[in-house]
Amino acid sequence: MCDETTVLGERPAGGAGEVAAFTAPQAGLSEAMVDVRTDDGTCEAFFVHPAGGRHPGVIFWPDAIGLRDAKKAMARRLAASGYAVLAVNQYYRNARLPLGIAFSDFGDAEKRARLMPLIRALTSDALTRDARAFAAFLDSQAAVDTGRGIGTQGYCMGGGQAFRTGAAVPERVGAVASFHGGGLVTDAPDSPHRLFAMTNAAFLILPGRDDHAGQPEAVGLLREAAAAAGRPAEIEVYNADHGWCVPDAPAYDAGEADRAWGRLLALYAGL
Repeated sequence: MCDETTVLGERPAGGAGEVAAFTAPQAGLSEAMVDVRTDDGTCEAFFVHPAGGRHPGVIFWPDAIGLRDAKKAMARRLAASGYAVLAVNQYYRNARLPLGIAFSDFGDAEKRARLMPLIRALTSDALTRDARAFAAFLDSQAAVDTGRGIGTQGYCMGGGQAFRTGAAVPERVGAVASFHGGGLVTDAPDSPHRLFAMTNAAFLILPGRDDHAGQPEAVGLLREAAAAAGRPAEIEVYNADHGWCVPDAPAYDAGEADRAWGRLLALYAGL
C-alpha cells in the first residue's frame, strides 16, 4: 500500500483547506458518478480509485448531511492510498443529488421535520439490501481486487450502516470503521452492537468525547459485545466533539481527524 504522504504531499490545515485540497479530480486517480442498481431502485454514488491496477474495495457511508463535496474529497484521499472507494447517496430512495442539507438544518424544527422521512427510510432491512448491492457493484469493477476483502466506513449515523454492511456481506467485508457513530447501542434486537457475531470483520470504533454523554455505558457494552463475538475491535474515545472527522463539520478537528485517518489506514492494511 502506498504511503499517503508520498502520494498526496503536504495538505493545508483546517476544514476549508482540507476540502479544497481534494475537491478537484486528482492526478493518478480515476473517478465518476455512477448509478448502482439495488433491489429498491438506483443509487447515485461516487466511485474513485487509482487509475491503474486492482485494489481493495471500500463502501463509504456519509453522515446525515449526505454525499457532498467534503465526502467526495475524503473518498479521493482514501483512493490515493490505494483503494477503490464507493461513496453512496444513502437517501437515494427519496432524494437525488445535490441534497442541499446543512448541519444547521438539524437545529431548525421545520427543516428537521422534512429530513426525518429520509432517515426513517433507512431501515435495517433496506440497508442490508443496499449493502449487498454495493458490494456486488464493487466486485464487478475491473479496479477492484476481489481476492482481498472489502472495507466499509461510516460517519455519524453511517457508523451503524457500516456495522450492517459487515453483517450483510460477511463473506466479503473484512474491516468495519465507525467514526463518531450514533445509535450503535440500542435496545433493538438488531442493534449494531448485536451484529458483531454476524461478521468476519475487524472493527475500528472511534466515538467522540460527547457522543455517549447520555449513554456512558455504551463504550463498555461495545467492548463486551465485540469480545463475546470474538471480533477484533479497536475502540477509543477521541478527545474531540461529534463530527470531528469531517472537514466541513462545525466540530472538525484536524489533528484528531488525521490520527483517526491513520488508524483507518492501519485497519484497511489487513484487507
